[in-house]
Amino acid sequence: MSGNFFPPTSKVKEMTMKVFLHGVPDTAHMWTPLITELGLSPTEYETLSLPGFGCLVPAGFKTTKSNYATWLIGELERIVDAHGGPIDLVGHDWGAILTARVASLRPDLIKSLVFGGAAIDGAYRGHLFAWMWATPVIGELFMAISNSGTMKKSLMEQGLPEDLATHEASAFDATMKRSILQLYRSAAGLRGLGVWEKELENLPAKKLLIWGEKDPFVPLAVGERFVSRWGGTLHIEKDIGHWGMSIRTKSVAPLLTEFWAR
Repeated sequence: MSGNFFPPTSKVKEMTMKVFLHGVPDTAHMWTPLITELGLSPTEYETLSLPGFGCLVPAGFKTTKSNYATWLIGELERIVDAHGGPIDLVGHDWGAILTARVASLRPDLIKSLVFGGAAIDGAYRGHLFAWMWATPVIGELFMAISNSGTMKKSLMEQGLPEDLATHEASAFDATMKRSILQLYRSAAGLRGLGVWEKELENLPAKKLLIWGEKDPFVPLAVGERFVSRWGGTLHIEKDIGHWGMSIRTKSVAPLLTEFWAR
């Protein structure tokens, strides 16, 4: 055979980074069961930690809703610069609120959005804990009488397995307590999220909401109202509360895999 031989090239499918953001009072560890079920390799995803939640708060950083949104934009820009983009973004609870906020401000960074357990909704007036944490003195009293033991019990009552509840409760320290109070006060106990609604018209078309049918903190009606107004698909996990994405991994993982493949 004469001349040069060049074997045919195969087209390599470009990987889309998956980025996960937890809520309150959680840490990035809440995603471990789901990521394990998804079978993602370390090069395929990042789990982000809100400053103050299982990690330090940078000097001068105030743990307000606006500052967290700015911080998240910076983190997503870093990930896109390092791995390419846009990305598949997943959030839960406050992670849901912040991912939706950032996706509405920077849709160029986002390929798809998945969230549950909370939403930007001006009609939602918040739950009891949100009101307590947003109220001066009452919030401080709540934090003073709460500890990792009471938090572990509360998380297990919501269905988290003991090992995950133990890990999450161990991060419920003075830093997290201060961060929670400041965050909820910046949002008027969740009643102040309506100021972010207008930009939701910029959200990517590819949206999936995953909601626990019996969520005691942010009821299913909030997710239904969001999809009715802003579009997307709502998946309801039957007979489960707030942490469905950490508990129902065997049903949530294939749902995500199929959604991302569309």
